[in-house]
Amino acid sequence: MASAQSTVDFLVGQMLGAGEISHKKMFGEYGIYCNGKMVASVCDNKLFIKPTARGRAYIGEVVEESPYPGAKPHFLISNEKSKNGHWLGELIRITAEELPVSVKKKKAGTS
Repeated sequence: MASAQSTVDFLVGQMLGAGEISHKKMFGEYGIYCNGKMVASVCDNKLFIKPTARGRAYIGEVVEESPYPGAKPHFLISNEKSKNGHWLGELIRITAEELPVSVKKKKAGTS
């Protein structure tokens, strides 16, 4: 089941003070970016945060689930917690700080 744009808009609006937040539609679901780093996904209208050590410590009691079949487990954020904009914004900020900057791969045959 594809996620609703309204769900993504709500979640992005809740990420207070995290940094520059954007989202991108991907295969009927959405990737959430903070300062250019993919930090989360919205799949089946549920928020999944990429796992980090500091994120785990911040959340406390973590629920992990794969956002889609074959994916590594992510932190599943409850609807209740996602309504707390300051809490969610801090989690997104912490996650973005801990994730490495992605390196763009060169296409074969280019120098």
